Amino acid sequence: MRLKEPYTIAYETIENTTNIFLRVETDKGIIGFGCAAPDLQITGETPESVQQAVNDVIFPNIKGSDPLRIAMLVERLGPLLKSQASALAAIDMALHDILGKVSGLPLWKLLGGFRDRIRTSVTIGILPEKETIIRAQEFVAQGFKSLKIKGGIDVDSDIARVVKVREAVGHEIELRFDANQGFTEEQVLKFVDKTRTARLELIEQPTPKGHPDLLGRITSSVPLPVMADESLITLRDAFRLARRDLVDMVNVKLMKVGGISVALQINAVARSAGLEVMVGCMDEAALSIAAGLHFALARPNVAYADLDGHLDLVDDPSQGAVLLLNGILFPTDKPGLGFDLSG
Repeated sequence: MRLKEPYTIAYETIENTTNIFLRVETDKGIIGFGCAAPDLQITGETPESVQQAVNDVIFPNIKGSDPLRIAMLVERLGPLLKSQASALAAIDMALHDILGKVSGLPLWKLLGGFRDRIRTSVTIGILPEKETIIRAQEFVAQGFKSLKIKGGIDVDSDIARVVKVREAVGHEIELRFDANQGFTEEQVLKFVDKTRTARLELIEQPTPKGHPDLLGRITSSVPLPVMADESLITLRDAFRLARRDLVDMVNVKLMKVGGISVALQINAVARSAGLEVMVGCMDEAALSIAAGLHFALARPNVAYADLDGHLDLVDDPSQGAVLLLNGILFPTDKPGLGFDLSG
């Protein structure tokens, strides 16, 4: 799928994305749908590797199984798909979709049903200052109350863009900043100091993921909440971040952790450590966004959502799987994930 408008982050420019849709049929006539959004930089996958994983690993290991035994099937597949997180997410998603359809309930209620809607941020890629301000004003005019600004290439430019956006949109709009691992320690400290007047809500993954001690130093030395994204891939990553108090918040993306089942486990670790959780996304079709939304609605400490990956996709076959009104995401409230792919 092509993006209506390409966007730039600290380490790449994205013009299009490939998602793989998974259809799981049962002998009772109930069909579950899942979606994988492989990303070579984040999940280490390609569309071809996901398709191979489906054909060579997932299909032979679930054929003939009881689809309602999700924990058993995910436990079986997890070790076989260690390097294929989005492929695991797709089958996990489809199994949860089946569970909801068998139950006749939307998935968010089955998983806990804490809330029935959540505000999402919308992302502004790395653009020149003037274009950043225009884009921010456009999003606010569309009803969004939370903006995430990307940066990490030029700290001085990032500071100027954040300050100017705050001046342009006023103080009622939430502003978040994501450096995508692009800053050094000195640059983070400078950025946080110079953007105090902008009253940022949080800073996401300011430093490289391979340096957890550096991330911890940043967290302990700045007044702004620090969120881990690329540093959190596995359940063990969550435990390490929590045990050593290296961050204030974590960004859980179904595609990078391996689906709803693992996301719930990571969320439990985060809650036990007093860490707030944001459910995030990559360039994902609306069906995949729906899965992230159902997870977010189910649990009380998933306090933030960044589920905008579907908004710019051209010809998304699952368009309509989530509902957006004035920056608030709602599920369709149909059983399961709430959407069936035709054909």
